[in-house]
Amino acid sequence: MSMLVGAMTALITPVRDGKVDHETYARLIRRQIAHGIDVVVPVGTTGESATLSHEEHRACIETAVAVCKGTNTKVLAGAGSNSTAEAISLAQFAQDAGADAVLAVTPYYNKPSQEGLYQHYKAIASAISIPVMLYNVPGRTAVDMSADTVIRLFDDVANIVAIKEATGSMERTVELLARRPELIVICGDDAINYPLMANGAKGTISVTGNLLPDQISQLVHKALTGDFAGAKAINDALFSINKALFCESNPVPIKAAMHHAGLIPSLEYRLPLVLPSKESFETLTQAMQHYTIKE
Repeated sequence: MSMLVGAMTALITPVRDGKVDHETYARLIRRQIAHGIDVVVPVGTTGESATLSHEEHRACIETAVAVCKGTNTKVLAGAGSNSTAEAISLAQFAQDAGADAVLAVTPYYNKPSQEGLYQHYKAIASAISIPVMLYNVPGRTAVDMSADTVIRLFDDVANIVAIKEATGSMERTVELLARRPELIVICGDDAINYPLMANGAKGTISVTGNLLPDQISQLVHKALTGDFAGAKAINDALFSINKALFCESNPVPIKAAMHHAGLIPSLEYRLPLVLPSKESFETLTQAMQHYTIKE
């Protein structure tokens, strides 16, 4: 499952005049490829998937697959929903479109039990043949998938092979890998990319990677080759921008930073997300002064 190891970027979705800007989207993905990102993640939660139509969601996956075709960069397509039937439909579309794997966030708002989470993911994975990465981010979904449930899914369902671990808990990653060393754990919190990889995680799905893909790529590849001192140095250097990019709810700051850097022509969000406050924008611009943002 080497396709689910390495430096991965949770892509923003550029919007212009109220519509998804596929020309810019393709250019952003080509930039990711050029700077050594191993996997791009279209229409995850950073991609504002909750406010895209199903047609827009599918079109983003198609664009990512088309741009990555013939390259070494893989596509991990977002296919999450709080409706199991909807998640299955998105996962099947991603598979048919040529995505290499799917990422499915825990169902938000309806707060299923651990048994409900198990049945949800089992149903998604059973409907497709490509690999599935679980995504646990209780701070946004209000449900925490326990280590027991993750391990049960890993043991019972052949194509559930990985988890994006975004609880912010070092202990959770240590527990998962102590109990199932073969499970692919991917860091979902840029601030702790280095420490999670030092404890056995196999990569990161990064928000910061939208802005600084070269730095995220170098950090992850150093860690994977055992250069933990080098990885730590990059992680430490990225601390201020990692913190600034979460001064408001993701993806508000990262899109503002991308626009400020000239990487997207229009700064637009889908309601209920709105422009960052003046104070947040100041925080971002001050942090960005310390980094070289490459085209």
